[in-house]
Amino acid sequence: LQDQFDNLEKHTQWGIDVLEKYIKFVKERTEIELSYAKQLRNLSKKYQPKKNSKEEEEYRYTSTRAFLATLNEMNDYAGQHEVISENMTSLITGELTRYVQELKQERKSHFHDGRKAQQHIETCWKQLEASKRRFERDCKEADRAQQYFEKMDADINVTKADVEKARQQAQLRHQMAEDSKAEYSSTLQKFNSEQHDHYYTHIPNIFQKIQEMEERRIVRIGESMKTFAEVDRQVIPIIGKCLDEITKAAESTDHKNDSQLVIEAFKSGFEPPGDVDFEDFTQPMKRTISESSLSNSRGDGKSEPKFGGKSKGKLWPFIKKNKGAGPEDFSNLPPEQRRKKLQQKVDELNKDIQKEMDQRDALTKMKDVYIKNPQMGDAASVDHRLAELGQNIEKLRLEVQKFEGWLAEVEGRLPTRTEQARRQSGLYEAQNTAAVNSCAQDRESPDGSYTEEQSQETEMKVPATDFDDEFDDEEPLPTIGTCKALYTFEGQNEGTISVAEGEMLYVIEEDKGDGWTRIRRNEDEEGYVPTSYVEVYLDKNAKGA
Repeated sequence: LQDQFDNLEKHTQWGIDVLEKYIKFVKERTEIELSYAKQLRNLSKKYQPKKNSKEEEEYRYTSTRAFLATLNEMNDYAGQHEVISENMTSLITGELTRYVQELKQERKSHFHDGRKAQQHIETCWKQLEASKRRFERDCKEADRAQQYFEKMDADINVTKADVEKARQQAQLRHQMAEDSKAEYSSTLQKFNSEQHDHYYTHIPNIFQKIQEMEERRIVRIGESMKTFAEVDRQVIPIIGKCLDEITKAAESTDHKNDSQLVIEAFKSGFEPPGDVDFEDFTQPMKRTISESSLSNSRGDGKSEPKFGGKSKGKLWPFIKKNKGAGPEDFSNLPPEQRRKKLQQKVDELNKDIQKEMDQRDALTKMKDVYIKNPQMGDAASVDHRLAELGQNIEKLRLEVQKFEGWLAEVEGRLPTRTEQARRQSGLYEAQNTAAVNSCAQDRESPDGSYTEEQSQETEMKVPATDFDDEFDDEEPLPTIGTCKALYTFEGQNEGTISVAEGEMLYVIEEDKGDGWTRIRRNEDEEGYVPTSYVEVYLDKNAKGA
């Protein structure tokens, strides 16, 4: 290839271009991996449960916990794609970029040496040509001088001096020709030697270096391609582990356990309704209202209407009128739900007390250290904080006592399978049925309380029926005693009544085991209040108001 110098120069430049193209390819691959990892992380974050929200409560079920585990594993899965990007950047693009710079410098050096060798042989060739032309010229000049001398020597009319002069000129030209010949011969020998060295030593050495450089480039790009595959292969076990964990999470779902959690979360603690007594209307007797009734959707011989009207203060007290923060003792909830909320509150307060006590113990130890080593700090500086912690602990203990009292009250009043409980539960079931029949938009709120939200449009469409008249014509329940309000109660739910602390009212229905007492302020105002908010004085001889 000694005569293909230019083609080799083009080929080696093409090899560098291929290497730079491969670097660009790997760089774009790393960008794709980073973008994919970022999208996976954003996807995982998007579906993570928000703190202190309803979603966080839903993750106690095995199916949602499995989904959460899948989200976490997808986050780790994204991390492996980031590892691929980082390793390809450091092991391939970074290394090859530095190698390309070194390769360009080496190639430039080799071809510089090649051009220098070519220029040298071209200079030697020019010197040989010049020496050859000079020898040729001197030989021609010597021949012409010889011919002139011979002509002058043959001419009898020419003086002897002119002939001698011509002879000397011919001898000079012959000498110059001989010198040129010797120089040409020397230059020719030198050129042949230089040419031999050029084509058999210098150029082969340079081309050998270029060949080695090109072969190293090919080996290097092959190794980079192997690294490209190896980087992917290294994370396959970890990615496989992530997928195994997702499979394990999926297999951990327990439909029976989730069903039991639903039961525990929403059970109210009420017993199913008992049998309904037969009411004989053939006997000439006045129909009376059961003491346990809060509302009655059955009219005197009338069929049950399709749309129920509103009863005056006779709805189940747990049905909310408006959404909002419930009372502190969760008295707006059914007994079982209220017990769970109170127990949860007690546990939270005990944790807060433990935290405060840990802080107090730590400060006490610090104070002891300061007392033993005054140079480390002032022992009096922590007294104020210790006093604050003591006050906080005392307040929290009072809160715990308050909630434990309510909890004990609930646990002692949970309904049992008695006739009264059956009547109460049956009444509750009847109200739910009536609510469905009346197209009321009843649904259960996230905290387990029962709400009834009826749009304004629905209320406008409900026709007035004799159903309301049945309750309007009823005689008010007789008073069975009086009561004094121990605390102020804001009756925000349907069927409840607001009372002020110290207010005296009439009792018309005592607590049936559900934690509520029915009272009356006057003929038009009556409703339910929590039994724990009033002090009841029963009078069996009291007459109706």
